[in-house]
Amino acid sequence: MRRADLVRYGAAALAGGALALSFPPRTLWWLAVPAFAVLWLTLEDVRGRRAAGLGFVFGLAFFLPHLWWIQHFLGDDFGPWPWLVLSALMALFICAVMAFVPLVARLPAAPVWAALLFVLQETARGLIPFNGFPWGRVAFGQVDGPFARIAVVGGAPLVTFAVVVTGFGLAAWLPRIREWRRGWALLPFAAALAVGPLVAVDAQNGQRTVAVVQGNAPDIGLDLLTAGDTLRANHLRKTAELAALIRGGSVPKPDLVVWPESATRTRDRDPVLDRAITDLGVPTLVSALRDGKNSVIAWQPGTGAGASYAKQELVPFAEHIPLRDLARLVTPFADQPDLEAGTEPGVLDIAGTRVGVGICYEVAYDHVLRESAAAGAQVLVVPTNNAWYGRGEMTYQQLGMARLRAIEHGRAVVVAAISGVSAVVRPDGSVVQSTGMFTDALMVDSVPLRSDLTFATRFGGAIHVLLTGAAFAACVIGLWSRRRTSVVAQQG
Repeated sequence: MRRADLVRYGAAALAGGALALSFPPRTLWWLAVPAFAVLWLTLEDVRGRRAAGLGFVFGLAFFLPHLWWIQHFLGDDFGPWPWLVLSALMALFICAVMAFVPLVARLPAAPVWAALLFVLQETARGLIPFNGFPWGRVAFGQVDGPFARIAVVGGAPLVTFAVVVTGFGLAAWLPRIREWRRGWALLPFAAALAVGPLVAVDAQNGQRTVAVVQGNAPDIGLDLLTAGDTLRANHLRKTAELAALIRGGSVPKPDLVVWPESATRTRDRDPVLDRAITDLGVPTLVSALRDGKNSVIAWQPGTGAGASYAKQELVPFAEHIPLRDLARLVTPFADQPDLEAGTEPGVLDIAGTRVGVGICYEVAYDHVLRESAAAGAQVLVVPTNNAWYGRGEMTYQQLGMARLRAIEHGRAVVVAAISGVSAVVRPDGSVVQSTGMFTDALMVDSVPLRSDLTFATRFGGAIHVLLTGAAFAACVIGLWSRRRTSVVAQQG
C-alpha cells in the first residue's frame, strides 16, 4: 500500500474515533463536524472501491469504541466476537453508501448528496437485518449542542443530515475560502440557532409530580438471567420506602410513580404488588414481563392491573431470536422463548394524564414515541434495564436518545432505569435531575404537561421519506450523468 493510501486510511480511522468521542457521556458534540470534514477530505478524487474501504475504516473506528459495552456484557462468556462482528456489520453499512460518494461527487453541491447517503445508511441500519440496530446515529450525540434543536423540525434524520452536511460542506469550502458562495456549509448551523424559539418548555396543561423507583440490580452481568426475584424484592422494598417517606412528609405525594423495565414478573392477579401500590396510594406504571410480553401496566391503588402497553420493537438476539443455532454462539438468550411484540402505540391514561411509553431499546426508533405524542401523550416515559451492561457508556448513550426525543416532540421525558441512570428531562432536552449507577434511589420531580404537536411529530416521518428518496435520486442522477459523459466521450 502506498504512503498516500496509508495517510487516507489513517485519517479515516482518526475521523471515526473523533465521532465516537462526540457522544455522551462526553459533551464534545462539536467533534462530529471535523470528523466528517476529515472523512470528506479522504474521499476526494477516489473511486468507488477505495471510497467503500475508507467508509469501512471510518465506521469500524467509530463503532468499536461506541459499542464497547457489548464486550463488557458478553465478553467473559463469549469472548470479543459478538462485539467485533456487530461493529463490523454496522461499519459495512457506511462502507456501502460511501461507495456511491464518487458517483454523487459529480453533481453540484456534492456534499449535500453525500450527506443524504449517510442518512440513508442510518435508515437501513434501523431496518435490517432482523429489525435493525439503530444505535450510534449521529443525532444522538448532539444533545448538548445547538444542532439538536433541529429535531423539533425533522427529528433524528434531519439532525444527522445537518451535522454531516456541515462537515462535508466545510471541507469542500475551506480550500476555496474566497469563494463566498460555498459558505452555504454554515447554513445548517445557522438554522439550528434560528429554530431555538420553536423548542418550548412551558406547561400547557399543568404539571404532574412523578416519582421514579430505582430499586437497583447487582452488577453481575449475565447472571441477571436468574436474578428476577432479587429485582422484584428490590423494587418492592424501595416502593415501601417511598410510601413511608410520603406518610412522614419527607417527600411530596406524587401523582404518578414509575417502575423501570423488567423490575418484576407478574400476572393480572398479583396480591403482593396490589398491597404495595395500595399502601403507596399512587397510580403506578409497573414495567413487567407478563404473558410473554415486555409490558408497562397501569396499576391502580385498590383495583390492581389496568390497561397496558407491550413493547413493539424487540431486541434481536435477546427478546426475539433469529437463527437460533447461530445465535447460541453470540447470545445467552438463544434458548429463551421469543417475546411477543405489541402492535399498538404506547399511550396509557393514568393519573389524569395521557402518558406516552417507549420501553428501553424503543427510544432509538423514530416511530415509537412519535406515535405516542401524535396520539395525545402529554409526557413521555422510558422504562429501561441497563444493568446487563455494567458501568460503561451504554446507559448514557440511551439517555442521550431520550433527551433528543424530548426536543423532537416538545415533551418532558421521565427515564426510569433499573440500576441507573434514571433522569427527568425537560422538553428542551436538559436534565433536571438524575441518579447514579448501581445504586438504589428515589427521584421525585414535577414535569410540565404539553399538548402542542411539533412539526417533527406531525411531519417527521414524511421528512425522513423525502431525505431517503433524495439519496436514491442523487444516485440515479449521478449514474445517468456518468453514462452520458461516457457516451459523449465515445462519440467525440
